[in-house]
Amino acid sequence: MNELNRIVSSESEELILVDRDDNVIGYTSKAAAHDGAGLLHRAFSLFLFNDAGELLLQQRAHKKRLWGGYWSNSCCSHPRRGESLEVATSRRLLDELNFEAQLEHVYSFCYEAGFGDAGSENELCHVFLGRSTDDMRPNDSEIAGVRYLSPAKLDEELNTRPDQITPWFKQEWQELKKNYREQLERYCKLI
Repeated sequence: MNELNRIVSSESEELILVDRDDNVIGYTSKAAAHDGAGLLHRAFSLFLFNDAGELLLQQRAHKKRLWGGYWSNSCCSHPRRGESLEVATSRRLLDELNFEAQLEHVYSFCYEAGFGDAGSENELCHVFLGRSTDDMRPNDSEIAGVRYLSPAKLDEELNTRPDQITPWFKQEWQELKKNYREQLERYCKLI
């Protein structure tokens, strides 16, 4: 299978269950972690910016169980059982975008979001910032499309098309701008 459409995740992979302080309390399949109201599990979200200060957005593959076809931040996923965040973020960048990046951990938070009868997100999510590169090659089994937006254009889109954007992305972007502006402005210019 071509590296640009290889399958890189499954509903059976084991995710890390945590308490609200991010202490490991067990493991379960990805499917079980997202069934019903979901079980609190460790996750991460990456915000990658190009040299012009534009954020790389990805449109999630349409076949994804939760929020398929929605636009989201550059990369988001879960560490698997036995993986550190550092290993998991590097793996997932290679899995989804076929490149590597230095990442800066900014903050962590818990959130829950339901997606009708398909399931829910219930995550303790670690948010990272980094730089993207021109040699990125999206994996189409995970990503339907990519594009870059300036912070101003992103804010406009969040206001005019919020129903096409993942709930965690909206929440994380607002939190970054409100409480982590100094770190964010190392990567982009905010108005």
